[in-house]
Amino acid sequence: MSETEISTLGEFGLIESLTRDFRVKNPSTLKGVGDDCAVIDNGGKKTLVTTDLLLEGIHFDLTYTPLKHLGYKAVAVNLSDVYAMNGTPRQITVSLGISKRFTIEHITELYSGIHAACERYSVDLVGGDTSASVTGLLISITCLGEAAEDEIVYRNGARDTDLICVSGDLGAAYMGLQLLERERVASAGEKDFQPDFAGREYLLERQLKPEPRADIIDELKKHGIKPTAMMDISDGLSSELLHICKQSGVGCRVYEDRIPIDYQTAVMAEELNMNLVTAAMNGGEDYELLFTVPLTDHEKVAQMKGVKLIGRITKPELGAYMVTRDDAELEIRAQGWNAFNE
Repeated sequence: MSETEISTLGEFGLIESLTRDFRVKNPSTLKGVGDDCAVIDNGGKKTLVTTDLLLEGIHFDLTYTPLKHLGYKAVAVNLSDVYAMNGTPRQITVSLGISKRFTIEHITELYSGIHAACERYSVDLVGGDTSASVTGLLISITCLGEAAEDEIVYRNGARDTDLICVSGDLGAAYMGLQLLERERVASAGEKDFQPDFAGREYLLERQLKPEPRADIIDELKKHGIKPTAMMDISDGLSSELLHICKQSGVGCRVYEDRIPIDYQTAVMAEELNMNLVTAAMNGGEDYELLFTVPLTDHEKVAQMKGVKLIGRITKPELGAYMVTRDDAELEIRAQGWNAFNE
């Protein structure tokens, strides 16, 4: 039997390959694998279910990641998936794999961050599991949320002429990671090393303590807008755009000069001699919301705080492209973060 490296498929390709033969058997399973959350019908509102796995050395480096921030972030990234379905998170379970180098005080610090996120977003911790680990720290969080069936937004609803919108700004989390990595390398072998983070606090916050965009979900409802498709931006704007295009059977055009980028991100990119747009398109871990709305909602979206119109949905045969500042068209490719390439 020939052997294939997992990295050739990537995360989503691997999931698709492993689950293609699984068929839904229970009428209560409205949506299984393939979106930000599973959707389960238990009568009344629908239950949204999502799980994230964080592994030391793959998803986080404890050299520069405080345990309290890590606990907060582990919860936040799960809540973001529920908000991406236009739902409300309600409960989480937390499972840990813990190696011998961690003390009770370490895990207590981790849980202080988990507690802070639960308090901030009114989510209940309802269970979990712990086990010994020989490979460092492992964190697995499952989040349960809810939404009325007619309010749930999937990835497959985008249609030709829809507007493409994004919340917040992009690339800051990636630049925060580059900054932390730069200072980690610089500190090697230095006993009293002092990292230089002055004027870069926003980048660090975006990387170490992201906030899921519950406020944008509230704004959408306030303005009477139900997106036709929506995702959170975890692997990079380019990857998420292609997911929506593939699952909706459409193409897209996004405009380089409309991609929202913070000043600190731009300064950091110049300092590190990195392409700013590439960082914004492919950096990942922004946990902003990418969504599409009908053209008729243009005026409503324009009134929303913290939302930028960046493009439009097109017919599938037109493909997925970014229009540069000089009106050239560059094909969008999925170059976001892939754990199996690490």
